[in-house]
Amino acid sequence: VQLQAFGGGLVQAGGSLRLSCAASGSIFSINNMGWYRQAPGKQRELVASITSGGAGNYADSVTARFTISRDNAKNTVYLQMNSLKPEDTAVYYCNADIRVQPTYSRNHWGQGTLVTVSS
Repeated sequence: VQLQAFGGGLVQAGGSLRLSCAASGSIFSINNMGWYRQAPGKQRELVASITSGGAGNYADSVTARFTISRDNAKNTVYLQMNSLKPEDTAVYYCNADIRVQPTYSRNHWGQGTLVTVSS
């Protein structure tokens, strides 16, 4: 099972980016999916998560600016980022709790994608 993230890049403050992350391999189902980020010199932090039913949860710093969504048929999670700020600059990692069998799940990380917001 692999998670592959796409969509990072350089954007000016106030701009938007959309990240996507697709899971591939032998997948029975996917439970929670989420996005984390790690800025230079800082610990990795949760940005947003979403349940298999579509309920989202957000860090206070991104509420009302970021939207997490998923397409269960494509095993893909998205992060729409609007009104970006320089402090959003970080490497963004996707994460998913994936079942390869009905009774066995494991947490997986994507490779990270760099988001740089210029002032």
